[in-house]
Amino acid sequence: MKIAIVGAGKQGITITESLLGCGYEVTLIDKDPELLQKVVSQMDLLTVSGNAKNIALLKEIKINTYDYLIAVTDDDEKNIVICTLAKKLGCGSVIARVRGPEHVNQMEFIKETMSIDFIVNPDLAIANEISKYLVEKYTLSDGYFSIGKISIIEFTADRLPVILHKKISEVAKMLDNMLVVAISRSGKIIIPDGSVQVQEDDILYVLGEDGPIQKINAIVHEKKKFTDLQRVMIAGGGKIGYYLAQQLAAHNIAVKIIEIDKARCQYLSEHLDNVIVLHGDATDPSLLDDENIDEMDAFVTVTGFDEENLLLALIANQKNIEDVVAKVSRKSYADLIEKMGVSMALNPLDMTANTILRLIQGPKKVIFSKMIQGQAEFIEILADKSMKLVDTPLSQLNLPKGIIIAAIHRGDQAIIPKGDTTIKEGDQVIILSLLSQVSKLEKYFQAKMWNFSL
Repeated sequence: MKIAIVGAGKQGITITESLLGCGYEVTLIDKDPELLQKVVSQMDLLTVSGNAKNIALLKEIKINTYDYLIAVTDDDEKNIVICTLAKKLGCGSVIARVRGPEHVNQMEFIKETMSIDFIVNPDLAIANEISKYLVEKYTLSDGYFSIGKISIIEFTADRLPVILHKKISEVAKMLDNMLVVAISRSGKIIIPDGSVQVQEDDILYVLGEDGPIQKINAIVHEKKKFTDLQRVMIAGGGKIGYYLAQQLAAHNIAVKIIEIDKARCQYLSEHLDNVIVLHGDATDPSLLDDENIDEMDAFVTVTGFDEENLLLALIANQKNIEDVVAKVSRKSYADLIEKMGVSMALNPLDMTANTILRLIQGPKKVIFSKMIQGQAEFIEILADKSMKLVDTPLSQLNLPKGIIIAAIHRGDQAIIPKGDTTIKEGDQVIILSLLSQVSKLEKYFQAKMWNFSL
């Protein structure tokens, strides 16, 4: 499959890495030749220096021979135009990154009028993830999968004291027809093996048949999380902050948003209802104290700087705020985030790359996908005989660390798998994978004889 990516910024590079990891043929287009030269020194791909709005350039690379063009420059309108031109010139499908709030209510019109197959809005997607985490936390997820007999529940371990300090292998024996598929610990998602021990502040993701899950739900969910969430402070009034404030205010949650740019504050004040907009530096402790940060139920930091977000998350943790959420794009900060005890950390670059990967794959391979906390993804697939996972006991698959077969649907039967379980052709299979392992998982689907090396 041939794919052209326009824009060699951080997002374009992340998407390129993801697609190359899955074995696709990628061409990267950007106006900066020095940036492209740096990319070529690190990756095996074709690069083209020039303006993708130039029809001559698109014709020169024979865009009509490409299966996809993905436009992820920093300009929404430019992305739309490039996709439209590529589509008119015969490109198979086009994907545009469009982030501006002014476009949200006219996405379908833009797609239809401009001949764009898919539009992705990463800022809105991140806001959705944060909002879901804060508003719906500790609730039963009904209808999560297309397999009707399987549900997932998430709850803090202290709500089920009998499992505290137990190994997952011991917990598995206590949970009939259920499986602990993931743990959120200090803001990091873990796909646990049997040796992992449950800690008091862990958030557990338990998947199982509807009946047993409903019984656990009755025990651990005495009340829903949203009844406790009343006050939220957001640092950063960019697009993510805007979308999130809008969503939380719709739930009648008191929202304060701090933004350092005065003109942006004016925009936020004019476009957000029932939200307090504060002009100032969110890293100023006196400002945070004046605005009663210690009384907040949640603190979300989504400024444009990772270091600033980490500092603010640390300050919020010191104030003992229950939920602290941070946007951090650099993977090198992952260990630091874990040590800080952040409730939820999101990498927008990885999330967007993963969304685009799913669009390219289409419904034939992946029936359904859903991210949890922006770090891991539930993937529901239809097993076919070309996949290595078919007709092999799960214990012999040697899946990479960070990937788990969570459930299988065969006919009318819902199966919570064990080591001796075998996937059959035609099974619907639910897999949970860390985003960092998705490319390995894709290769696993594609080649039956694939040999993993970690």
